This record gives sequence, C-alpha cells and structure tokens, in this order.
Amino acid sequence: MAGSLRGEVLNLYKNLLYLGREYPKGADYFRSRLKAAFLKNKDVKDPEKIKQLIARGEFVIKELEALYFLRKYRAMKKRYYSDEKE
Repeated sequence: MAGSLRGEVLNLYKNLLYLGREYPKGADYFRSRLKAAFLKNKDVKDPEKIKQLIARGEFVIKELEALYFLRKYRAMKKRYYSDEKE
C-alpha cells in the first residue's frame, strides 16, 4: 500500500510541477513553494493523512486549472470585445 501511495504522491508532484510552468508569479517561485510544501510533509507515515494531503493537492490542481482558464478567457474577451467600452 505504501508503494501505491508513493506513486500517487510522485505523480501529484509531477503534475503540479508541470502546471507551475505558467504560474503568474513565475515558475521558479512556484517550484520553490511546491518543494517546500512537499518537504514539510515528508515525514508523514499515516496512510489516511497521506490520502488527505493527496486530495488537497488534487484540489490545488483544479484551482490552478481554473486560474489558467480564467486568464485565457479574459485575454480572449479583451482581444475581441475591447471596442465595446469606447
């Protein structure tokens, strides 16, 4: 069971690292914060606590995706509807 949780954690880290490339404050800022968050919880051994942390990480993934979609939507809206205010 510990092996499967380890795989999930590594997969979560890779996904977050990939999503962090487009973070508004920069990829380096995101990478350092991500690493600090994972290192803070490296000593957790309880499988239930690990599952809770994985669920929290998946929530962060959804929030980042929403942030990126909103940013793209705003850029498209600004590009195509900027003349309406004038």
